[in-house]
Amino acid sequence: MSHNDRRMNGQHRPNSILDQLELPPARKGTQRLARLRTAWRKSWEEGGFLHQRWEEIFQARHAGWHEIAVWIKTAGLLAGLSLIVMMVDAAGDIASATLAGLSDVQATDAGDGSGLWGTVDHPIRAFLADQAAHLTVAPAPLYAFWQLAGLLGLIGGFFGNAGARIAWTLWGLASLAMIWSAAPAGGRAAATGLAALMWALASAFALRGLTLRPIVHNHPPQFMPQFNPELHLHATLPAPSPAGDDFDDNVHPLQR
Repeated sequence: MSHNDRRMNGQHRPNSILDQLELPPARKGTQRLARLRTAWRKSWEEGGFLHQRWEEIFQARHAGWHEIAVWIKTAGLLAGLSLIVMMVDAAGDIASATLAGLSDVQATDAGDGSGLWGTVDHPIRAFLADQAAHLTVAPAPLYAFWQLAGLLGLIGGFFGNAGARIAWTLWGLASLAMIWSAAPAGGRAAATGLAALMWALASAFALRGLTLRPIVHNHPPQFMPQFNPELHLHATLPAPSPAGDDFDDNVHPLQR
């Protein structure tokens, strides 16, 4: 039989145009794409690599830390560390810009101390200006930093931050000390008392929810051990004497 002959039901069939046409060989790129599609479908089948990873992600929502897959823990830790590094870097840039801005602040007038706020604010300005003469910083940046510290303590304390509340307390006490030191002798007590009253009113927001009373939880324990004293005595009776024993054993010693 020649190469162009074909058989159908045991009989020869003449060649046709379709038989004479030959399909072009598949390109390498098409074969590679087909293999990738096949591998992709197999990986999503049950037991495949991607199917197993998806099941692990789905189960991680309800599983504990020790039951989560290791690769999920590693990815989460790397993402968390990256976020922390970015936040620290951004915080450093913000702090540097803030300190640079405070250093460039021009000197401001301390004012004459008139008015209710000036009675409290003027002694602080005067005290910081007097101390800045012995330091390497200008009075204006020192006063601006003092205002910034008080503002951060007030805002952070309002949101319940313990460190901010400690800073707010120290800031208020130091402010009272500066006012007492720099205020005129005749009105020193009045200026310090007025500042203490303002600080107490502001502390209602900065120290909200803070209480000095100890919190006592009167919850009964979930498990209460029970003690039931019991006395158990174990006595072993001796075996009866065999018949014909001449020894009259009226007293049997106790056996432990």
